[in-house]
Amino acid sequence: MNPGHGTRPLSDTVHVSATLDKATAENFPVAPAFLPRAWRDGLTAVYGYARLVDDIGDGDLAPGGHDAVLLGLEPEAVDDRLAMLDAFETDLLRVFGSADGPPRHPLLLALQSVVRAHGLTPEPFLGLIEANRQDQRVTRYETYADLVAYCELSANPVGRLVLSLTGTSTPERIRLSDSVCTALQIVEHVQDVAEDLGRDRIYLPAEDMRRFHVSEADLAAPSAGASVRALVAFESERARALLNEGVPLVGSVHGRLRLLLAGFVGGGRAALRAVTAAGFDVLPGPPKSTKSGLLREVAAVLRTAPRKR
Repeated sequence: MNPGHGTRPLSDTVHVSATLDKATAENFPVAPAFLPRAWRDGLTAVYGYARLVDDIGDGDLAPGGHDAVLLGLEPEAVDDRLAMLDAFETDLLRVFGSADGPPRHPLLLALQSVVRAHGLTPEPFLGLIEANRQDQRVTRYETYADLVAYCELSANPVGRLVLSLTGTSTPERIRLSDSVCTALQIVEHVQDVAEDLGRDRIYLPAEDMRRFHVSEADLAAPSAGASVRALVAFESERARALLNEGVPLVGSVHGRLRLLLAGFVGGGRAALRAVTAAGFDVLPGPPKSTKSGLLREVAAVLRTAPRKR
Protein backbone atom coordinates (compact mmCIF):
# COMPACT_ATOMS: atom_id res chain seq x y z
CA MET A 1 0.00 0.00 0.00
CA ASN A 2 1.30 3.46 -0.86
CA PRO A 3 -0.38 5.84 1.55
CA GLY A 4 1.26 8.88 0.10
CA HIS A 5 0.36 8.15 -3.53
CA GLY A 6 3.96 8.96 -4.41
CA THR A 7 3.95 12.37 -2.74
CA ARG A 8 5.03 11.52 0.80
CA PRO A 9 8.70 11.41 1.84
CA LEU A 10 10.37 8.08 2.51
CA SER A 11 10.40 8.83 6.27
CA ASP A 12 6.61 8.89 6.26
CA THR A 13 6.45 5.57 4.41
CA VAL A 14 8.76 3.98 6.97
CA HIS A 15 6.69 5.54 9.76
CA VAL A 16 3.50 4.03 8.33
CA SER A 17 5.13 0.62 7.94
CA ALA A 18 6.21 0.63 11.58
CA THR A 19 2.59 1.12 12.65
CA LEU A 20 1.15 -1.49 10.29
CA ASP A 21 3.80 -4.04 11.26
CA LYS A 22 2.20 -4.21 14.70
CA ALA A 23 -0.55 -6.31 13.12
CA THR A 24 1.65 -9.39 13.59
CA ALA A 25 1.23 -9.11 17.37
CA GLU A 26 -2.58 -9.26 17.28
CA ASN A 27 -4.55 -12.31 18.45
CA PHE A 28 -6.25 -12.62 15.07
CA PRO A 29 -5.30 -12.16 11.40
CA VAL A 30 -5.81 -8.55 10.31
CA ALA A 31 -5.76 -8.77 6.50
CA PRO A 32 -4.77 -12.28 5.43
CA ALA A 33 -3.52 -12.94 1.90
CA PHE A 34 -6.47 -15.14 0.93
CA LEU A 35 -8.81 -12.13 0.85
CA PRO A 36 -9.51 -10.08 -2.31
CA ARG A 37 -7.08 -7.21 -2.77
CA ALA A 38 -9.77 -4.54 -2.21
CA TRP A 39 -10.73 -6.11 1.12
CA ARG A 40 -7.09 -6.41 2.20
CA ASP A 41 -6.41 -2.79 1.38
CA GLY A 42 -9.52 -1.69 3.25
CA LEU A 43 -8.81 -3.80 6.32
CA THR A 44 -5.18 -2.66 6.39
CA ALA A 45 -6.24 0.99 6.23
CA VAL A 46 -8.78 0.52 9.02
CA TYR A 47 -6.23 -1.37 11.12
CA GLY A 48 -3.68 1.40 10.59
CA TYR A 49 -6.21 3.94 11.80
CA ALA A 50 -7.22 1.90 14.86
CA ARG A 51 -3.61 1.09 15.75
CA LEU A 52 -2.53 4.71 15.47
CA VAL A 53 -5.36 6.07 17.61
CA ASP A 54 -4.58 3.43 20.26
CA ASP A 55 -0.88 4.31 20.15
CA ILE A 56 -1.80 7.98 20.71
CA GLY A 57 -4.02 7.06 23.65
CA ASP A 58 -1.42 4.72 25.16
CA GLY A 59 1.55 7.02 24.63
CA ASP A 60 3.18 4.43 22.36
CA LEU A 61 4.03 6.65 19.40
CA ALA A 62 7.49 6.61 17.88
CA PRO A 63 9.90 9.00 19.63
CA GLY A 64 10.73 12.35 18.10
CA GLY A 65 7.25 13.83 17.78
CA HIS A 66 6.88 13.05 14.06
CA ASP A 67 3.19 12.14 14.44
CA ALA A 68 2.52 15.46 16.16
CA VAL A 69 4.18 17.34 13.30
CA LEU A 70 2.16 15.37 10.74
CA LEU A 71 -1.00 16.44 12.57
CA GLY A 72 0.04 20.10 12.56
CA LEU A 73 1.29 20.32 16.14
CA GLU A 74 4.68 21.05 17.65
CA PRO A 75 6.84 17.95 18.29
CA GLU A 76 6.54 18.26 22.07
CA ALA A 77 2.74 18.00 21.79
CA VAL A 78 3.22 14.26 21.27
CA ASP A 79 3.14 13.92 25.07
CA ASP A 80 -0.23 15.70 25.35
CA ARG A 81 -2.51 12.81 24.51
CA LEU A 82 -5.76 14.77 24.56
CA ALA A 83 -4.32 17.44 22.26
CA MET A 84 -3.07 14.70 19.93
CA LEU A 85 -6.49 13.03 19.91
CA ASP A 86 -8.16 16.36 19.13
CA ALA A 87 -5.74 16.96 16.23
CA PHE A 88 -6.27 13.40 15.04
CA GLU A 89 -10.05 13.90 15.05
CA THR A 90 -9.63 17.08 13.01
CA ASP A 91 -7.56 15.14 10.49
CA LEU A 92 -10.20 12.39 10.43
CA LEU A 93 -12.80 15.00 9.47
CA ARG A 94 -10.59 15.88 6.50
CA VAL A 95 -11.00 12.25 5.39
CA PHE A 96 -14.73 12.92 5.22
CA GLY A 97 -14.36 16.15 3.26
CA SER A 98 -13.82 19.03 5.65
CA ALA A 99 -13.02 22.27 3.86
CA ASP A 100 -9.37 22.74 4.80
CA GLY A 101 -7.79 20.21 2.47
CA PRO A 102 -6.74 16.55 2.45
CA PRO A 103 -5.68 14.56 5.53
CA ARG A 104 -2.20 15.38 6.78
CA HIS A 105 -1.28 12.05 8.36
CA PRO A 106 -0.33 9.39 5.77
CA LEU A 107 -2.39 6.70 7.50
CA LEU A 108 -5.46 8.91 7.25
CA LEU A 109 -4.66 9.79 3.67
CA ALA A 110 -4.60 6.05 2.93
CA LEU A 111 -7.97 5.71 4.62
CA GLN A 112 -9.65 8.35 2.47
CA SER A 113 -9.94 6.26 -0.70
CA VAL A 114 -11.29 3.33 1.35
CA VAL A 115 -13.93 5.55 2.96
CA ARG A 116 -15.03 6.82 -0.44
CA ALA A 117 -15.04 3.41 -2.12
CA HIS A 118 -17.19 1.80 0.58
CA GLY A 119 -19.31 4.74 1.68
CA LEU A 120 -18.08 4.51 5.26
CA THR A 121 -19.44 6.95 7.83
CA PRO A 122 -17.47 8.82 10.53
CA GLU A 123 -19.24 7.31 13.54
CA PRO A 124 -17.18 4.12 14.04
CA PHE A 125 -13.92 6.05 13.61
CA LEU A 126 -15.06 8.72 16.08
CA GLY A 127 -15.99 5.99 18.56
CA LEU A 128 -12.40 4.74 18.60
CA ILE A 129 -11.13 8.25 19.29
CA GLU A 130 -13.64 8.70 22.10
CA ALA A 131 -12.56 5.40 23.66
CA ASN A 132 -9.01 6.70 23.84
CA ARG A 133 -10.19 9.98 25.32
CA GLN A 134 -11.99 7.92 27.95
CA ASP A 135 -8.72 6.13 28.68
CA GLN A 136 -7.24 9.48 29.71
CA ARG A 137 -10.10 10.16 32.14
CA VAL A 138 -11.17 6.72 33.39
CA THR A 139 -8.61 4.26 34.74
CA ARG A 140 -10.88 1.93 36.73
CA TYR A 141 -14.25 0.29 35.94
CA GLU A 142 -16.67 -0.38 38.76
CA THR A 143 -18.95 -2.90 37.02
CA TYR A 144 -18.91 -5.33 34.14
CA ALA A 145 -21.64 -3.22 32.50
CA ASP A 146 -19.30 -0.23 32.64
CA LEU A 147 -16.59 -2.26 30.92
CA VAL A 148 -18.98 -3.46 28.20
CA ALA A 149 -20.00 0.16 27.56
CA TYR A 150 -16.32 1.01 27.09
CA CYS A 151 -15.96 -1.89 24.62
CA GLU A 152 -18.86 -0.41 22.65
CA LEU A 153 -16.47 2.45 21.83
CA SER A 154 -13.10 0.71 21.87
CA ALA A 155 -13.79 -2.54 20.00
CA ASN A 156 -17.24 -2.88 18.45
CA PRO A 157 -16.67 -0.16 15.79
CA VAL A 158 -13.93 -2.29 14.24
CA GLY A 159 -16.24 -5.23 13.64
CA ARG A 160 -18.89 -2.95 12.21
CA LEU A 161 -16.31 -1.52 9.82
CA VAL A 162 -15.35 -5.03 8.69
CA LEU A 163 -18.99 -5.73 7.84
CA SER A 164 -19.28 -2.43 5.98
CA LEU A 165 -16.07 -3.02 4.04
CA THR A 166 -17.29 -6.44 2.90
CA GLY A 167 -20.84 -5.28 2.12
CA THR A 168 -22.40 -7.72 4.60
CA SER A 169 -23.74 -5.44 7.32
CA THR A 170 -27.19 -6.29 8.70
CA PRO A 171 -28.70 -5.58 12.14
CA GLU A 172 -28.32 -9.22 13.20
CA ARG A 173 -24.72 -9.44 12.01
CA ILE A 174 -23.91 -6.20 13.81
CA ARG A 175 -25.31 -7.68 17.03
CA LEU A 176 -23.23 -10.83 16.64
CA SER A 177 -20.15 -8.87 15.64
CA ASP A 178 -20.49 -6.73 18.75
CA SER A 179 -20.40 -9.88 20.88
CA VAL A 180 -17.22 -11.08 19.17
CA CYS A 181 -15.49 -7.71 19.37
CA THR A 182 -16.38 -7.14 23.02
CA ALA A 183 -15.05 -10.62 23.74
CA LEU A 184 -11.80 -9.92 21.92
CA GLN A 185 -11.35 -6.71 23.88
CA ILE A 186 -11.91 -8.51 27.18
CA VAL A 187 -9.43 -11.21 26.13
CA GLU A 188 -6.88 -8.49 25.51
CA HIS A 189 -7.58 -6.95 28.90
CA VAL A 190 -7.13 -10.34 30.55
CA GLN A 191 -3.82 -10.93 28.79
CA ASP A 192 -2.49 -7.43 29.49
CA VAL A 193 -3.29 -7.00 33.19
CA ALA A 194 0.33 -6.25 34.11
CA GLU A 195 0.94 -3.97 31.13
CA ASP A 196 -2.27 -2.03 31.79
CA LEU A 197 -1.40 -1.62 35.46
CA GLY A 198 1.93 -0.14 34.38
CA ARG A 199 -0.17 2.58 32.69
CA ASP A 200 -2.26 2.97 35.86
CA ARG A 201 -5.25 1.29 34.23
CA ILE A 202 -7.28 -1.66 35.48
CA TYR A 203 -9.94 -3.12 33.19
CA LEU A 204 -10.94 -5.90 35.58
CA PRO A 205 -14.24 -4.69 37.10
CA ALA A 206 -13.84 -3.51 40.69
CA GLU A 207 -16.96 -5.42 41.74
CA ASP A 208 -15.32 -8.65 40.52
CA MET A 209 -12.04 -7.82 42.23
CA ARG A 210 -13.93 -7.48 45.52
CA ARG A 211 -15.82 -10.70 44.91
CA PHE A 212 -12.55 -12.62 44.45
CA HIS A 213 -10.72 -10.68 47.19
CA VAL A 214 -8.17 -9.25 44.79
CA SER A 215 -6.44 -5.96 45.58
CA GLU A 216 -4.50 -3.70 43.25
CA ALA A 217 -1.35 -4.76 45.09
CA ASP A 218 -2.12 -8.37 44.13
CA LEU A 219 -2.13 -7.36 40.46
CA ALA A 220 1.32 -5.77 40.88
CA ALA A 221 2.90 -9.02 42.10
CA PRO A 222 5.44 -10.87 39.91
CA SER A 223 3.07 -13.83 39.61
CA ALA A 224 -0.57 -14.43 40.39
CA GLY A 225 -1.85 -15.94 43.58
CA ALA A 226 -4.92 -18.14 43.78
CA SER A 227 -7.37 -15.23 44.04
CA VAL A 228 -6.00 -13.46 40.98
CA ARG A 229 -6.02 -16.70 38.99
CA ALA A 230 -9.65 -17.29 39.96
CA LEU A 231 -10.56 -13.76 38.87
CA VAL A 232 -8.75 -14.14 35.53
CA ALA A 233 -10.49 -17.48 34.97
CA PHE A 234 -13.86 -15.84 35.66
CA GLU A 235 -13.27 -12.99 33.19
CA SER A 236 -11.90 -15.45 30.63
CA GLU A 237 -15.09 -17.49 30.85
CA ARG A 238 -17.15 -14.35 30.24
CA ALA A 239 -15.13 -13.66 27.10
CA ARG A 240 -15.50 -17.27 25.98
CA ALA A 241 -19.28 -17.07 26.37
CA LEU A 242 -19.39 -13.91 24.24
CA LEU A 243 -17.27 -15.57 21.54
CA ASN A 244 -19.68 -18.50 21.54
CA GLU A 245 -22.61 -16.10 21.17
CA GLY A 246 -20.92 -14.64 18.11
CA VAL A 247 -20.18 -17.93 16.34
CA PRO A 248 -23.40 -17.75 14.23
CA LEU A 249 -21.87 -14.68 12.56
CA VAL A 250 -19.36 -17.00 10.88
CA GLY A 251 -22.13 -19.26 9.65
CA SER A 252 -24.10 -16.33 8.24
CA VAL A 253 -21.55 -15.58 5.50
CA HIS A 254 -19.79 -17.56 2.82
CA GLY A 255 -16.45 -18.00 1.10
CA ARG A 256 -13.36 -16.12 2.18
CA LEU A 257 -15.28 -13.83 4.53
CA ARG A 258 -16.39 -16.91 6.46
CA LEU A 259 -12.73 -17.86 6.89
CA LEU A 260 -11.78 -14.33 7.98
CA LEU A 261 -14.49 -14.15 10.64
CA ALA A 262 -13.58 -17.65 11.83
CA GLY A 263 -10.07 -16.26 12.24
CA PHE A 264 -11.36 -13.54 14.56
CA VAL A 265 -13.34 -15.98 16.73
CA GLY A 266 -10.63 -18.63 16.60
CA GLY A 267 -7.98 -16.07 17.49
CA GLY A 268 -9.89 -15.14 20.63
CA ARG A 269 -10.39 -18.76 21.58
CA ALA A 270 -6.71 -19.57 20.99
CA ALA A 271 -5.67 -16.65 23.19
CA LEU A 272 -7.99 -17.89 25.95
CA ARG A 273 -6.53 -21.36 25.59
CA ALA A 274 -3.07 -19.86 26.11
CA VAL A 275 -4.27 -18.05 29.23
CA THR A 276 -5.70 -21.33 30.53
CA ALA A 277 -2.45 -23.18 29.73
CA ALA A 278 -0.59 -20.59 31.80
CA GLY A 279 -2.75 -21.50 34.78
CA PHE A 280 -4.45 -18.09 34.48
CA ASP A 281 -1.22 -16.44 35.65
CA VAL A 282 -1.04 -13.42 33.35
CA LEU A 283 1.12 -11.26 35.61
CA PRO A 284 4.55 -12.31 34.26
CA GLY A 285 3.39 -11.23 30.80
CA PRO A 286 0.59 -11.88 28.30
CA PRO A 287 0.24 -15.55 27.36
CA LYS A 288 0.25 -15.86 23.57
CA SER A 289 -1.18 -18.56 21.35
CA THR A 290 0.87 -20.45 18.81
CA LYS A 291 0.14 -20.47 15.09
CA SER A 292 -0.83 -24.14 15.26
CA GLY A 293 -3.14 -23.39 18.17
CA LEU A 294 -4.79 -20.61 16.19
CA LEU A 295 -5.30 -22.88 13.18
CA ARG A 296 -6.87 -25.59 15.35
CA GLU A 297 -9.32 -23.13 16.85
CA VAL A 298 -10.22 -21.66 13.46
CA ALA A 299 -10.89 -25.15 12.11
CA ALA A 300 -13.12 -25.89 15.11
CA VAL A 301 -15.11 -22.70 14.53
CA LEU A 302 -15.60 -23.57 10.87
CA ARG A 303 -16.81 -27.06 11.78
CA THR A 304 -19.33 -25.88 14.35
CA ALA A 305 -20.61 -22.55 12.99
CA PRO A 306 -24.23 -23.10 11.90
CA ARG A 307 -24.67 -22.35 8.22
CA LYS A 308 -27.48 -20.08 7.06
CA ARG A 309 -28.55 -20.29 3.46
